Amino acid sequence: MTTTYLAERMNPDFGFYLKNNRLLIEQQSEWQRIEVFENTQFGRVMRIDDCFMTSERDEFYYHEPMIHLPAIAHPGVRSALVVGGGDGGSVEELLKLPGMERVVLAELDAQVIEVARAWLGEIHHGAFDDPRVEIRLGDARLFIGETAERFDQIVLDLTDPFGPATDLYTVEFYQACKRALNPGGVVSLHLGSPIHLPESMCRIAASVRAVFPIFRPYLQYVPLYGTLWCMAMASDATDPATLSAEAVDARIAERHLRDLQLYNGATHHALLAQPNFVRQLFAQPAQPLRRGDVLEEVRDPSEFPAVRITAE
Repeated sequence: MTTTYLAERMNPDFGFYLKNNRLLIEQQSEWQRIEVFENTQFGRVMRIDDCFMTSERDEFYYHEPMIHLPAIAHPGVRSALVVGGGDGGSVEELLKLPGMERVVLAELDAQVIEVARAWLGEIHHGAFDDPRVEIRLGDARLFIGETAERFDQIVLDLTDPFGPATDLYTVEFYQACKRALNPGGVVSLHLGSPIHLPESMCRIAASVRAVFPIFRPYLQYVPLYGTLWCMAMASDATDPATLSAEAVDARIAERHLRDLQLYNGATHHALLAQPNFVRQLFAQPAQPLRRGDVLEEVRDPSEFPAVRITAE
């Protein structure tokens, strides 16, 4: 039997691969190609347009920091909006929060949700069917720009910033997000990697800083992404850096947060700690992204030649 491998090219000089034990489903939607395959290390893995997106066994490495670091700093999140996040992992983490009354999932591609619902139950744990969850299909940029709704937390669980998705990383989009937040509300997002996309990370950070007075980047190694990954949270008034480790653990206990595999008071501060090289990157001048701009570092995977991996 031939052993096959799936590779993701991070930039022209760097990438990694996973063994494809068994392809479970492959679909071409109106927007993208969606695959789910089995891997011994990660369990079921979702890949979109040749990019590894999430897996059963490592999703907590990024879903927990994306949700709980900003949420624990907030007095009490009752309403949330997830932009992207069609695998359901972010929604599932939000539903752990006590007092959560409503979660809106704004996803462009209905087939991502359909595939996740059928094949990634160990990630979403039935979150799509929770009565507090409302699914809005379509362009999230238009939804946020037009909605009169307000949220305590917005989670930007997005694909990489190339093509039309780049508009979701701009000053204009973050301004729309700010308008959609309640006072003291928090927004969290991916900035990318300081390892292979440092310039893009800094430009996205500059875009957020241009809109929000409080901006806190944080770092986490994500196994499926093959690299150190940078996330961030922003707010007009809520600052996670003001909480001690003891205060974080106390809030986790008071709010009866359960089934956390990564996040606690100690990791809260570890996430916010920045190595010197990352401090130096953020200290450099960076041009905020405006609508119509392009991030030269971030390439559409289809522009690269196929990667061939052979095993002796």
